[in-house]
This record gives sequence, structure tokens and C-alpha cells, in this order.
Amino acid sequence: MGFPDFFRLDGKKLFITGGSRGLGREMALAIASAGADVALAARPSDSLQQTAEDIRALGRSAWTIEADIGDPTACEAACTKALAEIGPFDILINNVGGRRVNIPTEEMPLEQWHELMDLNLTATFLCCKAIGGAMIKRGSGGRIINIASINALVAGRGIAGRHYETAKAGVLQLTRSLAVDWAPHGITVNAICPGIFLTEPNKIWSQKHPEVIEGILDNIPQGRLGDPEDIGPLAVYLASDSANYMTGASLVIDGGYTCW
Repeated sequence: MGFPDFFRLDGKKLFITGGSRGLGREMALAIASAGADVALAARPSDSLQQTAEDIRALGRSAWTIEADIGDPTACEAACTKALAEIGPFDILINNVGGRRVNIPTEEMPLEQWHELMDLNLTATFLCCKAIGGAMIKRGSGGRIINIASINALVAGRGIAGRHYETAKAGVLQLTRSLAVDWAPHGITVNAICPGIFLTEPNKIWSQKHPEVIEGILDNIPQGRLGDPEDIGPLAVYLASDSANYMTGASLVIDGGYTCW
């Protein structure tokens, strides 16, 4: 087997949440480029359909599952539908999430806390339960990649909304725990911890809160924000056989931000 062949994903199927834009879109495209077919679960949008078309242009199959994955009931229904109509899946990427609000902890309504915890943590649990559970029953192993954040490790500077740090730290511990539990089934469970990338939501943040983005940029040794395309190769690696001895890991990709 030649070196590039270690990263091929021919014959595999990916289920990815939040795969219509930003980091999710780039990971979906990268994994499709490596040979996998892709099921995209996200809210209805033109970008969801465009990403599916771009995957098909690579010669791979693509399916869209329109659902608000941050809603637990909708999330469970989406997983059930995907398994019944498209599965089984070899790869799961739990990508959906986001800070969304800049509200101090002392001012955050409980209802909003629950809503954002569902988006950033409960959705990951539910998809692992359903898609990962199906991997166990199938008995052919699998790859699970949970998208956490550097804010699982360090608090965001100049910004509130600590539900995000809390939920993403939970994602890391869920990742480690499932890695231990599911290793006997040949399933690896790893996390990616991105720093700040130039995604659409962060472009909006840069317009509304330029001081936050500028403050972060000043503390990135590489001197730039991440390009969403930077994360694709890392996802391919974790999804491939090249990473078959890596599980329970948390891989930081942040331009060096957390180095100091």
C-alpha cells in the first residue's frame, strides 16, 4: 500500500452534523475527496444543498437530512432516519455547535443555558448513542470525531457565554469515556479542538465585536485566523486507518494560540 493509500476512505459512509458550511462543510468535502459517501444533517438552507452538490461533483454520493440538530427530539429523529434510509455508517463527525450569544453567566436565563447545552453537548451524546450504537451492533468498528474547541481547555478572552466552555469540556470527557468503553468494539473516538477559524459565524462576530476577534488575533503566534480548509486533512486522518491506534485524543488546531 502506497503512503497516500493510508488515507483512502473508499466504500465508507460518513454522517456529519452541521455539515452545510464552515468547518463542517470542509471536513465533509475532504472526507468525500478521500472516497467516502456523505450524509449531511443540518438545518434547511441553500448551503446545505450546495455542499451536497459539491460532494456529488467529486463522484461521491451525498444525502441531506434537514433537521435542527440542537433540538434533542429532532436530533434523535434525524439519526433514526439516517440509519434507516442511508446507513450503516463507518464515520461519525459531531460538528454542530457554537457560542451564539455573548451573555454574562449572571445574566443568562436558565432556558437559554439548556438550549445551548443541548446544541453543544446533548447533540453529540445523542448522535454517539444512535450512530455509535449502530456501529457496535454492526460489529465492524468505526471512527467517531467530536468537534470540541480550545475553549474546552482555556476560557475565551474578552467574551462571555460560558455555556460554551462548559459544554465543550463535556465533549472532551465524553470523548475520552467513549474511547475507553468502545475500544473493544474497534471504534475509535477522538476530538478536534479548533481555535478561531474564519467561518461565517465568526465573520459576523468580527463585525459585531471586532475587539474580540482582534484580541484573539493578537495572541495567535501564526498571526492569522484559521482557514476552514485547514481542518479537512486532520479529519481525514482521524477517519482513516492511519489513526487506528489513536483513541481518546484531543487534537488542538489553533495556530499556536494555546501555547502561551
